[in-house]
Amino acid sequence: MEYDWETPSDIAMRLSGNMRRIRKRKRITQKQLAARSNVSYATLRKFEQTGQISLESFIKLSMELGLVNELNTLFTQPVYQSIEEVINDRKQNA
Repeated sequence: MEYDWETPSDIAMRLSGNMRRIRKRKRITQKQLAARSNVSYATLRKFEQTGQISLESFIKLSMELGLVNELNTLFTQPVYQSIEEVINDRKQNA
């Protein structure tokens, strides 16, 4: 078994940092993004500061920033951790 030493909070903060960088690169303020995505300004601020957000709000922000394709490809490429997973996947998709 492979161990990942990142915590869920670490991953959430990395996602919020990535989204903040994309927002800034597009020269969109927090208030503008909140209004365009129908996510409250307070929710967006909290997300960028803490990484905490609902899945629905995260998707709304992603859609507004043009990141839907990235979301749609999540979990589409299998990452097998054992031969049993490969065999089970092949049986399931046969």
